[in-house]
Order: sequence, then structure tokens, then C-alpha cells
Amino acid sequence: MKKQFNRMKQLANQTVGRAEKTEVLSDDLLQIERRMELVRVVSHNTHKKMVSCLQGHIGAEAEKRHSVPRLYTGNGQKKLPLTALSQAMVEGGNQLGEDSLIGKMMEVCGEAENRLATELMQHELQMEKEVLDPLSQLAEVEIPNILKQRKQLAKLVLDYDSARARWLQATKSIISGTNTQALTAKADLLKEEVDEAMNKVELCKLWLDVSFCWKVNQHASLPSVLTSLPLAAADDQHPLSMILPPPCCTV
Repeated sequence: MKKQFNRMKQLANQTVGRAEKTEVLSDDLLQIERRMELVRVVSHNTHKKMVSCLQGHIGAEAEKRHSVPRLYTGNGQKKLPLTALSQAMVEGGNQLGEDSLIGKMMEVCGEAENRLATELMQHELQMEKEVLDPLSQLAEVEIPNILKQRKQLAKLVLDYDSARARWLQATKSIISGTNTQALTAKADLLKEEVDEAMNKVELCKLWLDVSFCWKVNQHASLPSVLTSLPLAAADDQHPLSMILPPPCCTV
């Protein structure tokens, strides 16, 4: 409680300019910190938009996305609409019979849509594994942990500034005071508090420096994560063009 009070008092004095503020991070690290926050926001927004593009339920297994012909099951998990379409077309074709041209085409097209549903399912699973999961880990876990440590460093710096201000005040009191021995003992205790606070600041700053450098190097691999997002196939490689038979003129 006393430490929290000293922090608030020191912060108030620094805000109005009555106390000095110790800067422990270089301009380069401060720039990296601002950039990291921007990367977190962009990664979070991109992840959110990508999830909204998924037709299947994120995190669901392949068979749960593809095997049930309903858009939603009782537990709210979303199914691929192409699966429902393919099964409806196949069932409609079976009802019309093989002797019907439209029935035969409904069945063939239903099988084609089923292939498309499988391709889409594999695409979404790959996108989750190679793109969405890394983006989520970056935006929701890794960068927030580093920024949380940055806030801890700010608190430790406040503790140091507060202890140093009280120590300087105690050393001034020795000169003007009468009980020199007691004031000296108090100043020595405060000096130990200053040294301990500085050690905590240095340890936290070292951890933060390493984390910043590690994350900057890791960011260099982020473009490769995005480029792993599968691109749409060319028209002549579309599954429909490979599955559908050539036009026929039989009745």
C-alpha cells in the first residue's frame, strides 16, 4: 500500500514537472514499442476479418464441417453451405431418375459441388493452421505479454524515481538537521532501497530488450505466413472444370 502511494505521489510530481522522470528505453526501443502495438492492432483486425470469411466453424474438425447437410447443428456449429447444396442436388437427381437428363446433370453437378465443398474445407483448415493461428498468437498472446512487461517496467521506474527522490531529500536533511546519526542511518536505508529498485529496473529492461529484439526478428517471418494463404486456382484448374463432363446432346 505504501509503495502504491509513493508511486502515485511520484507520478503526480512528474506530471506537474516537480520531479525528474528517468528514461530507461532508447528512442529506437520506444519506436519499436509503438510499431509493435500497431502490428498487434493490424494482426487482430486481419484475423477478425479472415474469421468472418470462413464458411465453416473455426476450430471445428473436418468431418464436422463437411459431413452434415445442415447449415447448423444443434450445438450451433456452422456447416459448409456447399455440402448442403451438393446433397440436395444428388438427392434431387436420384428422385428424377437416371433416365432424365436433368436428373443426371443434377447428380453430376451435386458430386462436383461436393468436391468443391471438400476443397473449401481443406482450404479453411489450412488457412486456420498456417495463417489464423499465428496471427492470433501474435495479436492476443505474444505482443500483449511484452506490452504487459513494458507496463511493469514503468512501475519499477516509478519505484526507483520515488526511492531516489526520498533518498536525495534525506541527504539534504543531514546537512540542515541536528540528529545527524539518525538521519544518516535513514539515508543509508533509502540508498539501499534505491539500489534494489535500480537492479529490478535493469533486470526488467534487459528482459524487455531481449523480447523486443526477438519479436522484431520474428516479424521478419510474418510475410511468409501471409503468403502461405492459398490463392484461388485459375479458371481452367477449377474443380468444376475437371469434374463436369463435356456438353452432351443426348436426350
